Amino acid sequence: MSSSMYLTQNPKLVEAFHFLGYPLFFMYILGLAKGLGAIALLVPKFPKLKEWAYAGFCFTLIGAVWTHIATGTSFSAVIIFVILLAVSYIFYNRIQNSKHTVSTSIASLG
Repeated sequence: MSSSMYLTQNPKLVEAFHFLGYPLFFMYILGLAKGLGAIALLVPKFPKLKEWAYAGFCFTLIGAVWTHIATGTSFSAVIIFVILLAVSYIFYNRIQNSKHTVSTSIASLG
């Protein structure tokens, strides 16, 4: 959803970008990156690409928190997304580790 808001230049986002002094073309870059990152997280293959997507979202959210702190605006919503991203990443790693453990156990039986 965030990606589509960036790519369609949501008026509230345009206003926020003007307030922050960011160029509007940055909205397209972020929108495209967020959309591709979301696809990478949803597609069950390509674990390395998933790691890059998690890193990209982490950098984006850290930048968002920093921007809100620097401008004196509320960053509580961003913190919620940081927590959700962290929980998602923790569970993704647990699933990956359990798959690796199971495949290693099966391989040792054969």
